[in-house]
Amino acid sequence: MALDLRLDLKMSQHLVMTPQLQQAIKLLQLSRMDLIDAVRDELMQNPLLEESSEIDGHAARIESAEDVARREKKEEPKEATGDENLDHTKEQIDWESYFENYTAPTPGTGTQQLRDDDLPGFEATLTRPTSLFDHLLWQLQVSDFNDQEERVAGALIGNIDDHGYLEGVDIAELAIQLDQDPEYVEEVLEMIQEFDPPGVCARNLTECLLIQVRQLELGAIVEDIIKGHLDNLERKNYLAIVRSMDIELEEVIEAAKLISQLEPRPGRPFTDEEPRYITPDIYVRKTEEGDYKAFLNEDGMPRLRISQFYRNALKQDDSSEAKKYVTEKLNSAQWLIKSIQQRQRTIVKVTESIIKFQLTFFEKGVEHLKPLILRDVAEDIGMHESTVSRVTTNKYVHTPRGIFELKYFFNSSIQGTGSQGDLASEAVKSKIRVLVQHEDPKRPHSDQKLVELLEKDNVVIARRTVAKYREAMNILPSSKRKCLF
Repeated sequence: MALDLRLDLKMSQHLVMTPQLQQAIKLLQLSRMDLIDAVRDELMQNPLLEESSEIDGHAARIESAEDVARREKKEEPKEATGDENLDHTKEQIDWESYFENYTAPTPGTGTQQLRDDDLPGFEATLTRPTSLFDHLLWQLQVSDFNDQEERVAGALIGNIDDHGYLEGVDIAELAIQLDQDPEYVEEVLEMIQEFDPPGVCARNLTECLLIQVRQLELGAIVEDIIKGHLDNLERKNYLAIVRSMDIELEEVIEAAKLISQLEPRPGRPFTDEEPRYITPDIYVRKTEEGDYKAFLNEDGMPRLRISQFYRNALKQDDSSEAKKYVTEKLNSAQWLIKSIQQRQRTIVKVTESIIKFQLTFFEKGVEHLKPLILRDVAEDIGMHESTVSRVTTNKYVHTPRGIFELKYFFNSSIQGTGSQGDLASEAVKSKIRVLVQHEDPKRPHSDQKLVELLEKDNVVIARRTVAKYREAMNILPSSKRKCLF
């Protein structure tokens, strides 16, 4: 069999993701805090990058490549050797005077001992707040438990979740693991359930509420309602409880008031979740001319520049290996600065386009938010939809109306009638929220009633859509919003 050898010429397109492009895409979708962390990591890894302490106005910023060139040209030193510069620096600084004036004595030594008022308080020395586990373990240690009881109690406390429940734990299986009788484990469990906070170590909501009722001595009626009528209590079907227990309606209402003051999640005060603070990436302010302009929030953003020391080393060092390393790090540093600058410019472009489309929102409020999709902004600024999507993810804007995620301004369209035109879904949610806030608590609006009220306001919407928006805003159905007291 003969081989047929020939040359073929054909054209094809391939998408090649260079490392620089991958880095630019990654930086584009990072949140502000993640970007600062990424820059800090790069400062640690790349010796050619350094952070300038100079501040422009009230905000730090990323130094551009043009700024670097101008600054280096302006600050270019005169002909001098390194030793001469070092001697000149020594002459300028009086080190003896510096140490005499600024060296503080260590606490508890020398003649200037710190008083108790000067020392930080105990709360300031805590590295983390007390967790529920630590709180229960401390009570166990100061309680009069023998070694066997303490071992079982420690196992039970270790299985309590963040809400304070012993949920999903089989006492029989735990007893086998501890080589104890299930009845003995139950006895120790009842002892732990007397710990603070009230209701802790319960296996379900009913048991949690019953523990609190017994500790507070709220009475047999409250206890019976929790045992057999918790579902009717949730639906506020008080008449069913009256018929079943053969008691007066006033007694049921009084019991419901007491139950509503109990804590369904005993572990709530001991949560160790740190609060997450939102820092806006960009500000929208109204100018004196009446226009809305976008301004980057550069407060806290490191100001990067290329180290002059390594630039000089690149010119002077004859080692090919050293030059290769420095050149590689130099290119990486320059590309990082350019990528961050491109990210910042893109955020400004997208925000300015949003201002153009949602001007009525900034002027009149959420009720006048208009439908908007990513394609509209992408076509307006001449970018791809995926780029706009990355820019608006985890980015926040501070406006005269409050702080919003950039994705908040992109909403589906809800049909409107009359001169109002179509509305954004967030605008409809705002209308539903206002209607619920102003309803009669004793006769709350049903979903169908909300549909009718919205239709009077020239908004055409289905009942299931109202229910979906209501659930998205964590608004209870009308049966659970009803208040009789």
